[in-house]
Amino acid sequence: MSHPHRAARLRPHRTAVACLLTCALVLLSQPARLSAADLALKEPPTPVYNWSGCYGGVDLGGGISGTNFGTTVDPGTYLLAAAGDPATVSADGSGSKNDIGLLGGGQAGCNWQTGTVVLGIEGDFDYFRSNPTINNNTGATGVTLANGSPFAISQSLKTNFLATARPRIGIAADRNFAYVTGGVAFANISYAESYTDGNGAPGPGAGTATASRSLVGWTAGAGWEYAFADRWSVKAEYLIAGFPTTSAPGTIVAPGGTNTLHGSADLVVQLLRAGVNFKF
Repeated sequence: MSHPHRAARLRPHRTAVACLLTCALVLLSQPARLSAADLALKEPPTPVYNWSGCYGGVDLGGGISGTNFGTTVDPGTYLLAAAGDPATVSADGSGSKNDIGLLGGGQAGCNWQTGTVVLGIEGDFDYFRSNPTINNNTGATGVTLANGSPFAISQSLKTNFLATARPRIGIAADRNFAYVTGGVAFANISYAESYTDGNGAPGPGAGTATASRSLVGWTAGAGWEYAFADRWSVKAEYLIAGFPTTSAPGTIVAPGGTNTLHGSADLVVQLLRAGVNFKF
């Protein structure tokens, strides 16, 4: 026969043991949950791309050359001012022409990033061949000299290369970089003008005016660049460049005398190109 007071004492003991076991299980499971949370918080975030550094690359594109041609013929002993021939030839020997050419070359530069602002400087050199040409008054249905003789004038401005040196400023959004740019442009050109006529008396006249030189002008534009890898990026860029007028003297010579010939041409280039850069 069990003692009633002993049974009463045993039941509170079992209850205390169960409570201790439950608390122990809760405490043992708590560190595991905290460790998982800590690991999730400690995973490093993906770093934002930084554009600082120097680079080099290649580019390919196309450009449009726009040229305004002009002609002036001074009064002389062949085309006489009294007959109005110098003024006629001068007026007819003017006009405008565009030409499209391919360009390709390379560029190099450096960037400095602070926050989202990127400052940089870039230089590039491209082979660029364009040749705006006009052929005025071929003589068949064109203007004639005062005595009815036909004449013809042709002019051309050939470009050989295009180079620029430009600061850049823009905004970076991680691996995207949009910028505006402007600076100095360089070009090498060859200009030529020729005059011929079919004058019967005192004889046909012919003359040329030529010049070949390097030009310094201005350039401005905008572009976008995307870093598809840590050291590699692609870009697209639009630039416009303007250059001063090139003037060339020459002489129209005929059996009856001579006249001084002045030819001129300016140059504006618009280009669109794509490129690939490698950051050192």
